[in-house]
Amino acid sequence: MIVNSVLELIGRTPMLRVQRLDAGRCELFLKLESFNPGGSIKDRIGLSMIEGAEKAGKIRPGATLVEGTAGNTGLGLALVAQAKGYKLILVVPDKMSREKIFNLKAMGAEVVLTRSDVAKGHPEYYQDLAASIAAKTPGAYFINQFGNPDNPAAHEATTGPEILEQMDGCVNAIVVGCGSSGTLAGLSHYFAKASPATEFILADPVGSVLAQYINEGTLSKKSASWMVEGIGEDFLPSISDFTRVKKAYSISDKDSFLTARELLKQEGVLGGSSTGTLLAAALRYCREQSSPKRVVTLVCDTGNKYLSKLYNDYWMSDNGFLDRLPTNDLRDLIMRPYAQRDTVVAAPADLLVTAYNRMKLYDVSQLPVMDGDRIAGLIDESDLLVHVYGDEKKFLDTVATAMITQLQLLDVKAPIEDLLPIFEHGRVAIVMDGERFLGLITRIDLLNYLRRRVA
Repeated sequence: MIVNSVLELIGRTPMLRVQRLDAGRCELFLKLESFNPGGSIKDRIGLSMIEGAEKAGKIRPGATLVEGTAGNTGLGLALVAQAKGYKLILVVPDKMSREKIFNLKAMGAEVVLTRSDVAKGHPEYYQDLAASIAAKTPGAYFINQFGNPDNPAAHEATTGPEILEQMDGCVNAIVVGCGSSGTLAGLSHYFAKASPATEFILADPVGSVLAQYINEGTLSKKSASWMVEGIGEDFLPSISDFTRVKKAYSISDKDSFLTARELLKQEGVLGGSSTGTLLAAALRYCREQSSPKRVVTLVCDTGNKYLSKLYNDYWMSDNGFLDRLPTNDLRDLIMRPYAQRDTVVAAPADLLVTAYNRMKLYDVSQLPVMDGDRIAGLIDESDLLVHVYGDEKKFLDTVATAMITQLQLLDVKAPIEDLLPIFEHGRVAIVMDGERFLGLITRIDLLNYLRRRVA
């Protein structure tokens, strides 16, 4: 197939039957929205909302489009705006993955980061800030996915009919998430007419107010934070329609991330964080059924956008999502143990440019210098800078010429309080078990440890 525009590749995504995950008596199917050219289901609404505005005469060639997005809508809009020649300003919460932000900027969008710890009505809430920027920008058009009828219309016209056709007209239940609520509303409208017996199940992150609203009929005014991107809300979007939702499941961040990783291991599908939420809810629903059902859920986007987060073992460990057996000593704080070869190191004979490149590649500020399995020194950014400043050719000197050898060693059985004087002097703790080097503890390692204890 040859197409003339990337926009022609939006939609008509494949359906995958789950083979290895335990769905109880049910058959579970995954609609792979990650196959859209922008990598997510939001390509559909990006096209629908921009072309809807064009048809209504709300935007003209070369116009500036503004939107607030907590997930993939920005990427869908960027894909369409780039193809059609519009300028795009996106306001995104600071919890968005780096991959998404880099992707948006590479596509020419202007990205404005804002706080993710404030609720609707606050001037720095991403939707309110986007509306404010649009109002202050001459000739700008505010997309407003949360109140734009072309959002659910995209799913009523395309996603719904595709699902029913691929399932040969037999779908007993669909498990969806809700961010702007366009997917849920659009599918609900379509299936109300085409397959009214199809049940809808909501997958909601713990902290969102939507699951309680569905299950108890109470709309809480208090929400908590969650790390899954793109779904969950602290209010009811004006385009929302929950009338056909039978039940809602609250899924924790940990369950979401671990389920997404399990999907990759068992089925070979690399999905994003919200995919983990939907799949965890779908599996719970399937396992609760006493009779066979055909159940569909969505792989909302590709996991390529989350490689630095849920598919990064270090990030998962730092946030307490990967369980470790406690040792009840300082090893509980070492996130990159040397014995597991997780510690990034240098050798005395390595060049300083090699040490510098490793610091940049692994996003660390210091490297233990290992002579075999014996720690011989430590080199950090300050040591490197002092050594090469004024003579850049010294990058070709060996690590041994710049490393410090007066090391702050700490026994593995020492109390955590012994870390504080080390940190107050701007150093890192080098943890030892006798003569054996175990790893480093930095300030952020201690902070992560304390935060995990609260959670």
